[in-house]
Amino acid sequence: MQTRCTGRVLWAYNEEHVDHLSAYIRATLRERGGSGSTLAMFPRLPRWMKASRNRPEVLTGLERLRGLAGRTAPADRSDAAHERGDRARSSGALYFRGGPYEDGP
Repeated sequence: MQTRCTGRVLWAYNEEHVDHLSAYIRATLRERGGSGSTLAMFPRLPRWMKASRNRPEVLTGLERLRGLAGRTAPADRSDAAHERGDRARSSGALYFRGGPYEDGP
């Protein structure tokens, strides 16, 4: 799920991801430590998302994402981030063109 927020793309995997992000962004005191696999993502969030001046816009964007979570078709979710219909295009990928793996000499 994606949406525009402060001139950037705000995205989340699912509603649970939105819940975790909302709780973190809403917190005025962000403590380090604790346990859980979701805590590893918070230090990696972009600065614009963690900045207090952007808090209202980011929370509004997260609420839009929460609304998108209710949609069932994945195509409906991804269009929210594209203003001009500029969907991501597939790029040429480099593939390993060697022969099959061998089991040693």
